[in-house]
Amino acid sequence: MAEARMSHSNSVTIDEVVTTVIMARVTDYFGFFVYAIASALVFPELFFPTFDPVSGIILSFGVFSLAFLARPVASLMARWVETKIGRAGKIILALMIFGSSTIAIGMLPGYNSIGWIAPALLIIFRILQGIGLGGGWDGFTLQLKSAAPKGREGLYGIVPQLGGPIGFCIAASLFFVLTGFLTEKEFIEWGWRFAFFGVMAVNVVSLFARLRLLSADFGAASETISKSAPFLDMLRTQWRPIMLSTLMPLASYALFNMVTVFPLGYTVVHEGQPISDVLLTQMAGGALAIFSVIGSGLLADRFGQRWVLWMSTGLITLLCPTIYWLDTHPVVYILFGFLLLGFAHGQASAIVADRFPPEYRYSGSALSNNLSWICGAAFAPLVGFVLAVEFGLWAAALYLLSGVLVTGLTLYILQSRERA
Repeated sequence: MAEARMSHSNSVTIDEVVTTVIMARVTDYFGFFVYAIASALVFPELFFPTFDPVSGIILSFGVFSLAFLARPVASLMARWVETKIGRAGKIILALMIFGSSTIAIGMLPGYNSIGWIAPALLIIFRILQGIGLGGGWDGFTLQLKSAAPKGREGLYGIVPQLGGPIGFCIAASLFFVLTGFLTEKEFIEWGWRFAFFGVMAVNVVSLFARLRLLSADFGAASETISKSAPFLDMLRTQWRPIMLSTLMPLASYALFNMVTVFPLGYTVVHEGQPISDVLLTQMAGGALAIFSVIGSGLLADRFGQRWVLWMSTGLITLLCPTIYWLDTHPVVYILFGFLLLGFAHGQASAIVADRFPPEYRYSGSALSNNLSWICGAAFAPLVGFVLAVEFGLWAAALYLLSGVLVTGLTLYILQSRERA
């Protein structure tokens, strides 16, 4: 990475910015995956014990999706908040909401203690988590790309995406230890709570990391693209780029939760493999994804971001049939899935910004990103699990394939428009 100073007015190097962005994103994704893993391993039994295991997981995955639905609403609210207390104040407030709701979930009694109030509070706190995540949009991916040396935009664009696999590995390793050293009763009653307390601790690190980046000067061009655009004007003039940017990364967002959350829920019900073995395999997959995210940046700088998306989308098509082996040889689907996740997710966010003029880039990217998470990731564990239980794993494979088709069609439309 380059050692040049970002600005004479702020003595921070681009290497320091890269490190800080990774630190901030790792803490964000760590909190995301702590809840995601708990939604498969803990919450069905703790908050929905009166239902059978399948119904309990369906309800738990339904609550899981609520945070994604809250994110675009929170992002709109955050635009108003930013005008009142500034971007630093907005981020502090957003992380306080996320951290408080997370620690509240970690302290929440189960259904057997307080009855229906327990799942009701879980729903409220999950929505608050989504408000905190959506309100904390910072646009650092855009600023990193604008500050990247010429010809290195792809590599710098993947920096925030590294937070996904690293954050997952940390969360999965924590649950691997907790499930391995505690009895099942100890883990369900109190052991899982330590993971949520850990999220609160690293949330403080994320806050200081983000505030430090806000003080960095990324240059005049970056200052332009980091400003919010009038919302109605953006919808009127940029609705086509918003739609394309929402649908383009759908395959990667669907895969995101189909290799992390879905296998855990499926394993809990079918008991094909010990949970600890699945978590260990996923940790190895997360390590592979770290390298493939970096590889996607190198390939994007050499062949272009769109080429990387075409390649990863095509390979996800080959991944779909391997989901059949989740019962007997989950290592094939999980490792291959994580490897492709790194390639697809590495450029999924960075390529979105290129669809917008500079004055709409910040707001357009924020809206498209939140809508992509809803369309691709929010309901992936729920839909994949229901299809697998009702019809078989082949139906879950078709669901993942549908995301591939949407991404492929969107890329084709984009290329056709550019040739016209």
